[in-house]
Amino acid sequence: MNVQFEGHTSIGKDEWLTPPYITDALGEFDLDPCSPINRPWETARKHYTIEDDGLTQPWIGRCWCNPPYGNETKKWLAKCVEHGNCIALIFARTETKMFFNHIWNSADALLFIKGRLKFCHVNGEQGGSAGAPSVLVAYGKANADVLEKCDIEGKFIRLK
Repeated sequence: MNVQFEGHTSIGKDEWLTPPYITDALGEFDLDPCSPINRPWETARKHYTIEDDGLTQPWIGRCWCNPPYGNETKKWLAKCVEHGNCIALIFARTETKMFFNHIWNSADALLFIKGRLKFCHVNGEQGGSAGAPSVLVAYGKANADVLEKCDIEGKFIRLK
């Protein structure tokens, strides 16, 4: 649910939220390890915030992971691979070392979202279009099946 950019963006913010229609379309999650402290909507039954340091906490059940963007993203994706029961939302930077190390050979499926997402401000209001295209990454066959059948418009690719 929480998109944190390295430093501040050009509009002076470093925290953005996943639009709720995305998580609503993916079903119920047990844990969101990257949740903002104050959130206008729930994304999972349990939430870890920056104060909890979700990377060092135990992950349980089916996880929703919208990690901090930038250099931190790879750490969260490594945890997704290790846990094996997650859906992550990241920018679709398919050529990067991070994508090769943590997605192409480890994920079960991808859903490239059509168009640019409009992330939300921490007060719940919709912001402008993201600076890059986004992709949902499924770890675990059941999560791949969810991506294939959800109503989020885009291109689904099964990797395993």
